Amino acid sequence: MNTETTRSLAEPQFDRSVMRWIMQRIGNPRISIRLWNGDEFPITNERPVACMEIRERRAIFEMLRSPSLGFGESYSQGLIEIHGDLLAFANEVTAVLANKREDGYYGPKLRSLLYAMNRNSLARSKQNVYHHYDLGNDFYKLWLDERLVYTCAYYDTPTATLAEAQVAKLDHVCRKLRLQPGQKVIEAGCGWGALAMHMAEHYGVEVIAYNRSKEQVAFARERAGARNLERLVTFVEDDYRRINERCDAFVSVGMLEHVGLANFKGLGALIKRSLKPDGIGLIHTIGRSFPNKMDPWIVKHIFPGGHAPSLAEMMSIFEPQKISILDVENLRLHYARTCEAWLRNFNAVADQVADMYSEEFVRMWRLYLAGSSAGFESGTLQLYQVVFAPRGNNKVPWTRDHLYAEGPRTH
Repeated sequence: MNTETTRSLAEPQFDRSVMRWIMQRIGNPRISIRLWNGDEFPITNERPVACMEIRERRAIFEMLRSPSLGFGESYSQGLIEIHGDLLAFANEVTAVLANKREDGYYGPKLRSLLYAMNRNSLARSKQNVYHHYDLGNDFYKLWLDERLVYTCAYYDTPTATLAEAQVAKLDHVCRKLRLQPGQKVIEAGCGWGALAMHMAEHYGVEVIAYNRSKEQVAFARERAGARNLERLVTFVEDDYRRINERCDAFVSVGMLEHVGLANFKGLGALIKRSLKPDGIGLIHTIGRSFPNKMDPWIVKHIFPGGHAPSLAEMMSIFEPQKISILDVENLRLHYARTCEAWLRNFNAVADQVADMYSEEFVRMWRLYLAGSSAGFESGTLQLYQVVFAPRGNNKVPWTRDHLYAEGPRTH
């Protein structure tokens, strides 16, 4: 037997061994592995939920270098294919990873603190926003709801559609803020303006909304004009750090993830000087049940500069300013369902997205949406709504009855 023949027989066994080792590090998910030569084998004795096909050997070495980054990039480039339900695959792998990673508390906390040393400066924040949110309004119109709400929906009924659940979320936020006609609201990070317009149109408040995304602000201004809301809503294309108004209510939905842990204390100081003594505020953010850094593939390709904080980390916003926490609600399962709905919508228009960008872009975003849903389903990610008020404000609710009363919701 010559050397070449010996090598050709040994390579498949080596590749199998390496993939089994990688899967063991992950936690032995219930999947099967198919190599580029057609060799397929299960990772466990249980029925696989999906098959991961390795189309080129270099994908294995990419995963050895970094399991998350290597898999994400290899999948996006078509070096890896998932046969079966991608969401089922993502749920399985994320769940076993969550159970496998019993690496204590202080290790992840240290990694989170080291990551937080990378400050999101004004210039860097602008570039981060451009990377994700200025992909083009036409792109997001393809798969979001008609209001372009790109944050966790609130499924207050089992049969609610995505559009209905997004309106329910807007009302849920407004009720928590106890908005009254004539009040002034500051919104930090307003997306395409759905919440600002909903607050003005249905609760009669004046809103000043800040956003760094040129595309989003232009869309929001146009839509506010079409609905005759210019008198009540002002969209400002600027960083939240430029806020200098006083308000009755301060709200931020889906922005804190982009602020950066190093800037939390500054945000707290801004909130303190903005809120009137009898004001109330709400921050809605992706978070974690313990400190940890973001997934490296997500940070590199989807949300540069992003950080999902734990509640303890969020307290650096409030405690130095002696701001009182009134209520904390976790909506992570609502976000799992939201991302699943987005994924269905995205898959339905994937060909159009590929024409706009590329097939690699489609695969990257498909993986991002499936992985995000799986993250919330497994508890790796949380979704916090934190309601707060200046210390000494006694005009706060005594019960939660106001959250579930009939309100001005419209669909």
